[in-house]
Amino acid sequence: MSSSVSSQHDHVLVEENSFARILTLNRPKQLNALSFQMISRLLELFLAYEEDPNVKLVMLKGEGRAFCAGGDVVAVVHDIWAGGWRAGANFFMKEFSLNYLMATYSKPQVSILNGIVMGGGNGVSMHGRFRVATENSVFAMPETALGLFPDVGASYFLSRLPGFFGEYVGLTGARLDGAEMLACGLATHFVPSAKLPMVEVALCDADSSDPVIISSIIDQYCEKSSLKEQTVYNRLDVIDRCFSQRTVEEILSALEREVVDQRDGWISATIQTLKKASPTSLKISLRSIRVGRVQGVGACLTREYRMVCHVMRGEFSNDFLEGCRAILLDKDKNPKWEPSKLEHIADTTVDRYFSKVKDEDWEDLKLPTRSKFNLPPYVIAKL
Repeated sequence: MSSSVSSQHDHVLVEENSFARILTLNRPKQLNALSFQMISRLLELFLAYEEDPNVKLVMLKGEGRAFCAGGDVVAVVHDIWAGGWRAGANFFMKEFSLNYLMATYSKPQVSILNGIVMGGGNGVSMHGRFRVATENSVFAMPETALGLFPDVGASYFLSRLPGFFGEYVGLTGARLDGAEMLACGLATHFVPSAKLPMVEVALCDADSSDPVIISSIIDQYCEKSSLKEQTVYNRLDVIDRCFSQRTVEEILSALEREVVDQRDGWISATIQTLKKASPTSLKISLRSIRVGRVQGVGACLTREYRMVCHVMRGEFSNDFLEGCRAILLDKDKNPKWEPSKLEHIADTTVDRYFSKVKDEDWEDLKLPTRSKFNLPPYVIAKL
């Protein structure tokens, strides 16, 4: 076995237990960040398990203190520097194909989110049928601080959160705990981490792909999760008033009016977070989530692939490479965004991120064919 194949397998551990398959993301020092090889391996395994009648459900978890902190963006940036934007495009094409497969999977996927789950980690969990949060869970989509946008199908799952909570989470990169994830619907269950081994054993013994049965098994180990007194989820009225505005500029103006009325430190912090983010990222992210409200998951991923190709090509802005430099590589946390102000970004520029890439060798995202499988109603509803 070649070293690359060996590391690919080492980074995704496989455990076969009667009717279940347990997959463990195993790059704990990198917080289980998804490499191209890991994504390829997951895609290969999920395709094989769907064809195998002996496999009734798939569990996905992470080794160490993270489920998955995202895609390996640093590796993508190095690939872009070495081989041009197409090297990055290959990564996202494979990743988004995996996201679509999980979103339309004919068997239950149970993701154990016992730790950090950010960016691409949400792409390999939020689309699955069951998402188990714990007291250790930390959710975020922090892409606007990197000059990117909430991708991996986030315009589908964020746009379906209550009110305009998805716009708030997607634009600010706000961190949510397990109780908040359950309250807003990002998690389907809340189980104390001490009980997770018992959940795994019970699910492995379940000779069923019936989501009602799977859910009832997890329910047996659930405990009531209490929202903290200062939880952002108690500010949904302010979030809805502000993040329902038509433009990013109007969202900021609404927040600034709220500060005058309430003198709330959380509102001031939210304003500062938005002002530190890439202006281009904020504008394309808001448009993406709004469009995602009326699109199926496949259309969302296809559009996001167009967007991410434009981001990597850098024909309108190089904020992605600059954000990764400032936050992940040099770590000076002082990105020089260009354009530097929201008012310098015209709607016509935002429109271009949603168009096909004008390159003779470029192709739209080709999603895996799903028609031959008997998809359950909860999957059909996403299409």
